[in-house]
Amino acid sequence: MKINDFVELKIPARAEYVGVVRLLISGVANRQGFSYDDIEDMKIAVAEACTNAITHAYKGHEGQIIVGCTVYSDRIEIMVVDHGESFNLEQIEGKKRPIDHHAPIEDLTEGGLGLFLIDTLMDKVEICNDSGIVIIMTKYKRRDEVERNDYSYTTTS
Repeated sequence: MKINDFVELKIPARAEYVGVVRLLISGVANRQGFSYDDIEDMKIAVAEACTNAITHAYKGHEGQIIVGCTVYSDRIEIMVVDHGESFNLEQIEGKKRPIDHHAPIEDLTEGGLGLFLIDTLMDKVEICNDSGIVIIMTKYKRRDEVERNDYSYTTTS
């Protein structure tokens, strides 16, 4: 793959196609040399974005999700687009949080966890809600935590 390649996939807004999107992300990110952990993070984030579109934007009705990946030398940008019902972005931002393990189950409210996960797993997240929803998620390549050196070792007896 050369720098600035763009890969696009259109799927029906149904849960059985989310695995196909995960495979796309895995394949593209693997070719770019992302670590296993970063690829897993991206797969979870894109699955959450697609699941949100299926559940909230289309609410079980017919629709289409478009997933686009733009590949750069230092990052990948993943765009998930739906043309279903939009939402109040400010209202959702207030709900974005992890689950409180100490709260009684009847006090837990729906919403916010998926976007919280996406925010946590990706390096940058942008959401536009003009007509439908566009989520752009960016993951930067990281250098190995331990610098690799090409030392040659010889053993002597």
